Amino acid sequence: MSNLEQRKRKSQLTPRREPVQARARERTRQILDTTGRLLEEVGLNDLTTILIAKELGVSVGSLYHYFPNKHAILYAMGEQWLASMTAALEELEQRNLEDMALDGFVAELIECLLAVYREQRGLLPLVQAMWGIPELHELDERHDELIITHLTGMFQRLGFLCPPNEMNRLARATLETCHAIFLVIVNQRGVRSQRTQADLQQMLLTMLDAHRNESRPGDLDDVEAP
Repeated sequence: MSNLEQRKRKSQLTPRREPVQARARERTRQILDTTGRLLEEVGLNDLTTILIAKELGVSVGSLYHYFPNKHAILYAMGEQWLASMTAALEELEQRNLEDMALDGFVAELIECLLAVYREQRGLLPLVQAMWGIPELHELDERHDELIITHLTGMFQRLGFLCPPNEMNRLARATLETCHAIFLVIVNQRGVRSQRTQADLQQMLLTMLDAHRNESRPGDLDDVEAP
């Protein structure tokens, strides 16, 4: 993609106005919250700016004062999701990881990330949009890079001795495993949800503990980073 095309695509995802004043910030929050609720109710394919405006009780023209199209709203939701994920990971990094047992770290990692998943309305359709809509691919890539970078740093503080590329592979596997099972957990209730969370914790602990001190994985001099 050329630089011109990239700039054009970015402009199509940029909010019409930055929410500086309190009233504008509140309206932006209402738009994102309403879109999240509608994603849960009607799904991605049936979501339209006309429907969003109707739910808000405003004209489509008024909605376009804030966002130029549906994808721009979804992009803003994705950025909000990334900001929440960043805050959760940074909070975990503030803890004394150097003296934390691996099982304790895995439990706290799951708790802090799962809280973000539970707070995000319309999560599954939003994730599908980030993966399936070309304009939102950047968010999916940033999401993966964000979590893998934080995880590899925390693995180092936990004393992992495996090579950098193997640590990267473990971070990627942790990310993908958590993501897939979190999407299941947030739609479960009670004991079923608790048992699935416990299973996730055991899976991660088994995987990480098996490889954390492998100075030379298998018979390879290196492990290609995913």
